[in-house]
Amino acid sequence: MITVTGATGNVGRVLVELLAAGGEEVVAVSRRPDTASSGAGVRWVRGGVGDAASMRAALDGSRAVFLVLGGELNFRGESPDVLLDAVADAGVGRIVLVSSQVSATRPDASSHTRLRALEAAVRASGREFTILRPGGFASNALAWAGSVRAERTVFAPFGEVALPVVDPADIAAVAAAALREEGHAGRVYELTGPEPISPREQTEVIAAALGEKVAFVELSREEAHAGMARFMPEQVVAGTLDVLGAPLPAERRAAPDVEAVLGRPAAPFAAWVARNLPAFA
Repeated sequence: MITVTGATGNVGRVLVELLAAGGEEVVAVSRRPDTASSGAGVRWVRGGVGDAASMRAALDGSRAVFLVLGGELNFRGESPDVLLDAVADAGVGRIVLVSSQVSATRPDASSHTRLRALEAAVRASGREFTILRPGGFASNALAWAGSVRAERTVFAPFGEVALPVVDPADIAAVAAAALREEGHAGRVYELTGPEPISPREQTEVIAAALGEKVAFVELSREEAHAGMARFMPEQVVAGTLDVLGAPLPAERRAAPDVEAVLGRPAAPFAAWVARNLPAFA
């Protein structure tokens, strides 16, 4: 049995489907369980990594666990060691953690303090572990879906700055391999798309998929900050804008790890758009 946290998220939902399709029994953990989508071999549990008490029932009997922090930046006041104690008490032997590329490229960034603490706790847990460090997600483009539907316009900062955004389905596929297969213990995988692509270029991809013109309007950093601050903590907004506006060379690089693990190239942004086109239509 495998426990998957963040099971209704962009990565977790796909991962649950992949594991279940591969014949695994899956415990899907989410703050808002999607029991309506339960398939054969999937059991939903309400909980999350920030609440170790909720995780104990979800971990019972599992041989491996997928951990993603998501929006639970404060661990409900708990130390990440409390979560890892629950993992150890349940006898779970393998952990696959979604960390972030920024944990390596910007080790002093305050936006990722909690995530770095969780990564350190996983490393010190005595469990077999694999750490996934994705760059920016292709699915972040969903933030533009409303304005594309209503106005056929994308509003975004740093229109010409290109980053190799990764398809969340590729993260899920790498996670599934690390959870099920041997040979990934102690590995750290940097996960990106196959090539850098700017917000303006992403807009062109969406337009081509729709078969309609979509305008691009570049926001100032201040305008973008004001919009993001409505739903993100201040330190996360500032750190995100730093990466989007002034990426380091390592953040601009298309990493080889998706292809190395999966035996195929990382999916381009256009593939993600094709699967998610109804959101923009």
